[in-house]
Amino acid sequence: MLSQIKSIALNGLDGYLVEIQTDIGKGLPSFEIVGLPDATVKEAKERIRTAIKNSKLEFPSKKILINLAPANIRKEGSNFDLPMAVGLLINMGIITNDIQKSLSSTVFIGELSLSGQVNRVNGILPMCIEAMNLGIKRVIVPKENSYEAAIVQDLDVVPVRNLDEVIRYLNGRLKIDKVECDMQKIFNLNKKYNVDFSEVKGQENIKRALEIAAAGAHNCLLIGSPGSGKTMLAKRFPTILPNLTFDEALEITKIHSISGKIGSDSSIITTRPFRNPHHTSSSASMIGGGRIPKPGEISLAHYGVLFLDELPEFKRNTLEELRGPLEDGNITISRVINTLTYPSKFMLIASMNPCPCGYYGSSEKECTCTSTMINRYLHKISGPLLDRIDIHIEVEPVKYQELDINIKNETSEEIKKRVNTAREIQLERYKYLNIYSNSELDSSLIEKYCKLDFKGRQILESAFNKLGLSARAYTKILKVARTIADLDKSTNIEYKHIAEALQYRSLDKKYF
Repeated sequence: MLSQIKSIALNGLDGYLVEIQTDIGKGLPSFEIVGLPDATVKEAKERIRTAIKNSKLEFPSKKILINLAPANIRKEGSNFDLPMAVGLLINMGIITNDIQKSLSSTVFIGELSLSGQVNRVNGILPMCIEAMNLGIKRVIVPKENSYEAAIVQDLDVVPVRNLDEVIRYLNGRLKIDKVECDMQKIFNLNKKYNVDFSEVKGQENIKRALEIAAAGAHNCLLIGSPGSGKTMLAKRFPTILPNLTFDEALEITKIHSISGKIGSDSSIITTRPFRNPHHTSSSASMIGGGRIPKPGEISLAHYGVLFLDELPEFKRNTLEELRGPLEDGNITISRVINTLTYPSKFMLIASMNPCPCGYYGSSEKECTCTSTMINRYLHKISGPLLDRIDIHIEVEPVKYQELDINIKNETSEEIKKRVNTAREIQLERYKYLNIYSNSELDSSLIEKYCKLDFKGRQILESAFNKLGLSARAYTKILKVARTIADLDKSTNIEYKHIAEALQYRSLDKKYF
């Protein structure tokens, strides 16, 4: 007798249908799984055998063969446990055979424990999205994954806790209500951060620089001595980024789902990610990888912020691997058995000290570093990586008078309103160009959209001569000036916009 049950497998963020074909025949007792299963899938036969026994059922002492079709694609993970067990139970007659016809539009996903409990799995959201795209009407998933699966509105999500529940539900002896949730309501209610820019005393020039970075999606480097507030400012940066759209939230949630970072009581991520990896992080943890490639920090920061504190302390090869993703907005991980591409469209906010001791140029404390030590420290960051950072800003320590003063600071919400307005201007301007912000402008588009008047060209030429700026700084200054003009709701880039943009590149000469 042959049973056929449907499940979903993942290849990166994309899913594909897997048909679990189960046959019990005559012959010596055996249990084989074919169809290019990995070690986890092969081990499923012991989990299934024990789960069936512990569900007070007799496991058949016959020749059992399970095929995972298509057989030419490698199958990975424990999410096939439940569909394989269901296929076996149909063959055993525990689940009535005539029920199989009604399962043609049903997908099973779940891992089995030895007790028969159905455990959560990673990647349930992209699996359910693929099921919906394939015309599947119902998914039977672990209860812990049910809220995440319910994001997909056109699917009947049936949560199950153990194998006994599955058997009784399919045989019509147990009613299980499908999980429903108002995703738009949840999405709108949970857009909250625990920090706010109003908590930052002083540093008005840095707040302004970060506002410009948020408005134009510019990468930003903060340079300052220890205790000047670089990390505090960076952690509040996501609170002024443009509103997260539902489609963006869905894509972020898919990545976090595959990485197993969605809680059992959570459904959708409603705030922009803020990832802060330690400087000892390996290349694999940063860009993604492993035997079975998983998303790295740059993908977990998709549509959000990747904050690299103490930038020169990161391994040079790790930093160099960021160059491609910063340019392309995705990362491709190649392995012998597979090649996967994950999105990684993030904003880079980095911070660093001006020297190893941290006090070069400080009026508060004397620097103890030699010029050789300072040069060696600063040149840990390569020119090509620095090319991808539009704004360099020096962070001065906050004065006591600024800490003691009782003035109400601008909230993140007030700053965000200006950022949203500037982004709307850019979306309208570039709506036919497949770009979304000023930071994405190339040379031809800069020439078209960043034209300067006579006075603007004069100050830019004067700055190059006096400050010794490099050619690479030219396009950065124009793109930043374009964003400043957008914040000012100005159609043209004016003299004052260029003058302000120059302030965010003057560190080229001083440090690099």
